Amino acid sequence: MGMTQTNILVHGPFEAVQGEGLLLVDPDSATLTDRTLRGVSEGGPALLRARAGTIYRDGGGEPVLQVLGSYFWPGSTGLYRTALSCRALRPCLFPDGETRLVPTLSGISLAWITLSDKGAAGKRTDTSGPLIAEMLHEAGQAGLTRGQIIPDDAALVRALLTDLALTQGFDCIVTTGGTGLGPRDFTPEATCAVLDKRLPGFEAAMLAASLAKTPHGAISRAVAGTLGASIIVNLPGSPKAVRENFAAVLPALRHALDKLQGDPADCAAVATGATR
Repeated sequence: MGMTQTNILVHGPFEAVQGEGLLLVDPDSATLTDRTLRGVSEGGPALLRARAGTIYRDGGGEPVLQVLGSYFWPGSTGLYRTALSCRALRPCLFPDGETRLVPTLSGISLAWITLSDKGAAGKRTDTSGPLIAEMLHEAGQAGLTRGQIIPDDAALVRALLTDLALTQGFDCIVTTGGTGLGPRDFTPEATCAVLDKRLPGFEAAMLAASLAKTPHGAISRAVAGTLGASIIVNLPGSPKAVRENFAAVLPALRHALDKLQGDPADCAAVATGATR
């Protein structure tokens, strides 16, 4: 899966209310906020790593924390350590001592990115990015959805795609905007610069969906591919085109992620509905 996830031992006492945000850091990390829960990977000094959307459960199997993202946090020795931004899924009280938490995954973690100079400047309301998350929820596949609006900046796109895939571990990263022929349309070039593999089937499905609606779909240059254990998909900028194009690949997304992240099941068995 590109990121080894292990049980963690958190150190109490620590109390959180449902919905509260907190940082999960190792014991050597600096204390920069009072909402810091300390913990270590069980069985060794490994860095705290977890894919976005990971749900940690307690000994009774109850969900306790959901990982929203991963960051590098200053350590007390001057070296940076990893930290997990989390949300409490229910009221919880970690007693004095150690509490074991077990990681589980449920649903697809999605990060959407809207590329728009006007949107980033607050001069235009973005509806395309939220629509991507809405469609994943409608399909019943959403585990965690996050979004952001950034200006048309190729270097920023490359950096953000790399961070979301390799550091934060989102399953699917979808961009909207910048796929045409305008002077500021460079999303495909920025995306190709970081991809490990292209997904020509995804690209062909989206192009076919566009051409079925308008001959102007021929000018779309949207690409799709993989980076680490994540799938990245470019979508056009208009809400109508977002719905048409994302609908073309959404039915294959879960299976594609399963294979990318190491599922050994036979593809033919999955296609015929056999138990995996």
